[in-house]
Amino acid sequence: MVETINAAVAMINVLESWGIDHIYGIPGGSFNSTMDALYQEKNSINFIQVRHEEVGALAAAADAKLTGKIGVAFGSAGPGATHLINGLYDAKMDHVPVLALLGQVASDSMNYNSFQELNENPMFADVSVYNRTVMTPESLPHVVDEAIKTAYNYNGVAVVTIPVDFGTKEIPAHNSSTAENHRKGLVMPNYHDLKKAMPLINAAEKPLLYIGQGCRNAWPEIKAFSEHFSMPVVSAVLGKGIVPDAYENFLGFAARVATKPANEALAETDLIVFVGSDFPFAANFFNPSAKFIQVDTDSTKLGRRHKTDVAILGDAKESLKRMVELGESRPFDRWLKANQKNKVNWVSWLRSFENQEDKPLRVEPVFKEIRRIADKEAIFVTDVGNTTIHAIRLLEMNGKQKFTTSGWFATMGNGIPGGIAAQLSYPDRQVFTLSGDGAFAMVMQDIITQVKYKLPIINIVFSNDSFGFIEAEQEDSEQKKFGVSLEGADFGKVGEALGAQGFTITDYTQLEPAFTAAKKSERPVVIDIKIRNTRPLPVEALVLDPETFSEEEIDAFKKQYEVHDLPILKELLKS
Repeated sequence: MVETINAAVAMINVLESWGIDHIYGIPGGSFNSTMDALYQEKNSINFIQVRHEEVGALAAAADAKLTGKIGVAFGSAGPGATHLINGLYDAKMDHVPVLALLGQVASDSMNYNSFQELNENPMFADVSVYNRTVMTPESLPHVVDEAIKTAYNYNGVAVVTIPVDFGTKEIPAHNSSTAENHRKGLVMPNYHDLKKAMPLINAAEKPLLYIGQGCRNAWPEIKAFSEHFSMPVVSAVLGKGIVPDAYENFLGFAARVATKPANEALAETDLIVFVGSDFPFAANFFNPSAKFIQVDTDSTKLGRRHKTDVAILGDAKESLKRMVELGESRPFDRWLKANQKNKVNWVSWLRSFENQEDKPLRVEPVFKEIRRIADKEAIFVTDVGNTTIHAIRLLEMNGKQKFTTSGWFATMGNGIPGGIAAQLSYPDRQVFTLSGDGAFAMVMQDIITQVKYKLPIINIVFSNDSFGFIEAEQEDSEQKKFGVSLEGADFGKVGEALGAQGFTITDYTQLEPAFTAAKKSERPVVIDIKIRNTRPLPVEALVLDPETFSEEEIDAFKKQYEVHDLPILKELLKS
């Protein structure tokens, strides 16, 4: 007699074989057979009940960003499935593996205009690298195994639609998983391509290393490269935390979510070594005449963002290491010294505001408190908007801490879901979420999820009663500010109503006690901080260069943004 197994249980066993230990979703009638299998396998894989499927999908994407392992979320037929799409696009755009399981009506009800029936494949075609509807109960575990492999192979989203009746069937019991066979190797750089890069480095007078998330875990190689070739380092936002922020050669980040030293260096440089990144704003912020050496493991990205003089298909760590071995060292020179000084001035300027007791509060005192209570291996999940700008400038990460956000898709509302993912994946580490009031209000219901699963996450809300990032865009385009003001709320009390410990901060003196209590708390915390609605210094459009702007324009700019003791890079290079 042939041994059999329930098809849905066999599928869950495949998930377990790939090391998946939790899955996000909300039950629905079209997913009930899988829910029963999750119940049977509850000792091996945890079902995390969220209050909105979008939160589940965003959390799955954050799992993948923080751990490198595939994240998993599900939605039932119709609305449950469509709610997933935002989080899946976040995963697609930031190139991380996520599996989405979609419920479907029973196979004998499909194509009969049944209740909640939706032809799901076309809707998910663009977001996915794998998109299949299971056609037989026997193929269910196989299709899910194929989906996971494909998601890993292409660092993307795999979607599997499951007719609900298939999960109730008995199928032959045999192992459908290929997890043990999965391999991921290094793409080794070509020696001749590396050699071609050396004359460009030797000839450069103002070289710069730009890194992206492809350089994750390559801090020793980045440091060695920077010091061997006397190059300052700039990072993509998704690469924050790879290089310790205090490293003297590290200038920060480019574009609008950026730092002054980084943008100035990218405008002045004559050589960019571009490693492990696909920075979409290169045309706006990179010196177009600079020579360009690009390193990536994806050949389709080579030459995409800038005219490329040397293209190297290869692993970031290996490529950096081998270039150091091949190339002659460059002396510590005026270029590197000026950039180091520019960074020192920048940090001093940022820190000059951290003890000010303005009301409403400035953000700098808040980040001073975050730094004070943050553990050495804390994880920071920041939502998008002005909060991201403040976070990349004012969080001083040490190389052991982790950071993530919604990078390319830049979707509001990723903070709370990302915090849930971080605490589930790293239960012994301290987790912070940082959100603006607009973003927090989109997903604040899932503070309940943090409470339900006893996740002691510190959720910080920066309340300025505005979509501040968009308000600045309207300001730049000289249009009327419209649709950007928000009705205020007491999010500390909201947190309390949802079961968290809540604080609402309106005065500087309230910061220290609230953050001290948050560090000690064993349950989720919501700290709502009423900040002033002022624009962060627009380093993408500085009005400080006397060769370009009048003295009156510069003085007005300095007054508006409280700029002091902040000479531009051109001045430092002359001194």
